[in-house]
Amino acid sequence: MNASTGTVETRSGTPAPRSGTIDPKEAAHFGRLAAEWWDPRGESAMLHKLNPVRLAYIRAAIDRHWAEAGAARKPLAGRSAIDVGCGAGLLAEPLARLGARVTGLDAAAENVAAAQAHAEAVGLTIDYRNVDVEKLEGETFDLVTSMEVIEHVTDPAAFIAALERALAPGGLMLLSTPNRTPMSRLMLVEAAERLGQVPRGTHDWHKFLTPEELTALLKDAGLTVTDTRGIAWDPLKGLHLSDNLALNYLMTVVRG
Repeated sequence: MNASTGTVETRSGTPAPRSGTIDPKEAAHFGRLAAEWWDPRGESAMLHKLNPVRLAYIRAAIDRHWAEAGAARKPLAGRSAIDVGCGAGLLAEPLARLGARVTGLDAAAENVAAAQAHAEAVGLTIDYRNVDVEKLEGETFDLVTSMEVIEHVTDPAAFIAALERALAPGGLMLLSTPNRTPMSRLMLVEAAERLGQVPRGTHDWHKFLTPEELTALLKDAGLTVTDTRGIAWDPLKGLHLSDNLALNYLMTVVRG
């Protein structure tokens, strides 16, 4: 905390406002999808196709980061995790099954209610909260995830600074977001939304971040990218991990 200004600073000394970065219009948009979030044939169909790809990357990153995790059935046992922008829990629930004590944050109260109901129905205990990550006070987590969220916030730098504050010493951060390329504009904004795989109005292509831009923002917050992988699509494989970053990408991030 900078006593003279009242602002919170990142470890690199840059100011990080405590105000939330969620756009109310974005929260309202995703809140309207709450009832269909768990329907693999509904308006969130693309997320259901994307989730196994993300989970494969996440599990590999966990195994690399914590040496003992690779041999464990529940590699996150004894560890805490937070999923920022959790929606109705598509990622939070698998993290809980991997053994983590999971907190899920979402700006839409409707999503939090849907997530809580689904977790209770399948017998999982997850701490879901309708709160911005910037409003967390003093809580840190071994694993911080935020999937397909940063392209929806009003201030990406402030959002990343808040994620950094939530990361425990020695912890692991995993992010994913679309790249700002002609390919992503065609596939994610034009094709996916027009074909009903993603709800209309979900994406603003101009708010997508390139890997270079996101890496620079992370560096400014005192964080280091240790791995980047693309999520690509083709008619035979569907969505899959790839060296091609043109459509979407995942990042492994640590402090320092």
